[in-house]
This record gives sequence, structure tokens and C-alpha cells, in this order.
Amino acid sequence: MDLEKLSAAQLRDLQQQIPAELKRRAAEEKINFLNEVKALAKARGYSLEELVGKEVKVTKAGKGGKVAVKYRHPKDASLQWTGRGRQPKWVEAWLKDGGTIEALAI
Repeated sequence: MDLEKLSAAQLRDLQQQIPAELKRRAAEEKINFLNEVKALAKARGYSLEELVGKEVKVTKAGKGGKVAVKYRHPKDASLQWTGRGRQPKWVEAWLKDGGTIEALAI
């Protein structure tokens, strides 16, 4: 494709289409790879779920749902944490002051 022959409007349109196409292809590659891994496991006499120990799901790109909150500050309900990623500063302070993570569990 010769980009020099495209107008500025065509280039902008192409620029907007590229991220969506990249996401679509990444999701497609994941599904294809998962199917290959399942076939390999089946050829060896296993199911993928049996090897991983839980149900394996592939979602389409950008379709992730919200993660449920697992921890909440007992005195300030606005301070919440899903348990994923780095611990928030309020959790670190709670633990430093001798509190337990179990005390914050919902």
C-alpha cells in the first residue's frame, strides 16, 4: 500500500480502523491458539480443564466485566479493593497498624 497516494482524510480513516482491527485479530489469535492447545492436550489424553484445574474461557477483546470488590475498610465504606494489583495505601496502612487482611474481607 502506497500511503503517499492516499488523501489526508483517507489516512485518518485508516488510522481509526487500525486499532479495532488489531483488537479483533488479537482476539482471533487467542481463540485459535486456545484451540491448538486443547487439541494438543486431547492428543495426549487430557482435557485442558484437567491440566489447568479450572474452566478456561476466552473472552473477546474489550468485553471484560467489572471485578467484584473483595475488601472494604470497616470504618470508611468508600475505600474498596478488588484484591487485584498493588495493595492500595489504605490496605498497606491497615496491615502496618497490625490489622489483618481477613478483617477487611467482605
